[in-house]
Amino acid sequence: MKISTKGRYALRLMVDIAQHTQDGPVSLRDAARRQQLSDKYLEQIVTPLTRAGLVRSVRGAGGGYLLTRSPEEYSVGDILRPLEGDLAPVECATDGGYCEHSCDCVTVELWQDIHKAVSAVVDGTTLADLVERQNARQGGSEPSACP
Repeated sequence: MKISTKGRYALRLMVDIAQHTQDGPVSLRDAARRQQLSDKYLEQIVTPLTRAGLVRSVRGAGGGYLLTRSPEEYSVGDILRPLEGDLAPVECATDGGYCEHSCDCVTVELWQDIHKAVSAVVDGTTLADLVERQNARQGGSEPSACP
């Protein structure tokens, strides 16, 4: 299973908003500059996040986006699913998934185990956890993964 660019950038955007929300609404232009992303691409990403009720827009001068709840109340899964859909590796691993071979297919249990493991990680990690990790990296207390 691969998370798309939209899913990865959505997480980066949400971390950025959480980090800078104390300054008021976060503009996509500012977030794009800080994250070195296209603001046009972020416009495509913020729409499903808004529809899912994860962010709200503030119009006018000084407008931008705000979280609708505290970072501790968002799981990574909450953020990824509006962009990625279900995070199951194959259709038959979902609760409603069907495969004509599932009754006698030994691999269906493997796919379900993978789905459970991925869900445990993304649903057990909060936006606040990611902000804390980002702040630690920016503060220099954690070595960067990049050379």
